[in-house]
Amino acid sequence: MDFTDDAFVLSARAHGDTGVVVELLTLDHGRRAAYVAGGASRKMKPFLQAGARVVADYRARTSDQLGSARLEPVGEGPSALFDDPMALTGLAAAASVAQGALPDREPHTGAFLAFEALMGALVLPDVWPAIFVRFEAGLLEDLGFGLDLSRCAVTGEMDDLIWVSPRTGRAVSSGAGAPFADKLLKLPPFMLGAQAGLGDGDVGAGLALTGHFLEQFVFHPQNRPIPSARVWMIDKLGEAGRL
Repeated sequence: MDFTDDAFVLSARAHGDTGVVVELLTLDHGRRAAYVAGGASRKMKPFLQAGARVVADYRARTSDQLGSARLEPVGEGPSALFDDPMALTGLAAAASVAQGALPDREPHTGAFLAFEALMGALVLPDVWPAIFVRFEAGLLEDLGFGLDLSRCAVTGEMDDLIWVSPRTGRAVSSGAGAPFADKLLKLPPFMLGAQAGLGDGDVGAGLALTGHFLEQFVFHPQNRPIPSARVWMIDKLGEAGRL
């Protein structure tokens, strides 16, 4: 069970006097917990923040044992966000969702790439909330619960898609969905293509959409609530008028 892989730190907690246990989202080996000797030191702490990019040299005797890791930092990590509390709120929410949603030790390269894209967007205040929605949609897809937004589930039409069925995750056109509008989830245009742009309420609709399916297919089966960090992020975005 030895490997070296690119990874993002999702969380870190103290373990003993000088060590920490980190949760890592790796490129090819999924979510992994690992003990980092000396991780509580001043030198190591900056590299163990959620969102820090590292190369992890992972070692474990058996597949069910808590492994150990040596971490090499890559780039400046989340330090570029320290002057933007809202972006840090988004980072905390993304790390919590990824940690709670992804099974332990199961490869999910798509989830890593979605998280990587979000990390690159967090420095763009006007953009990252929509990228957060795309991150969650990518996470759902990589877990096998992807939304089908290609055509209307009722008519097969590819145009005028404005709703999503809360049961199936399939898109519904304006005409087909009109009689059931109060039962359907809004589909913001930016989720259909990057050229659509953002309108008022689009981010909130996107977060409601991905949140519904994360709760239904991922967290509810685990008998767990949506992570509180995500709820906090939505509250802060709402207070700032950015939903």
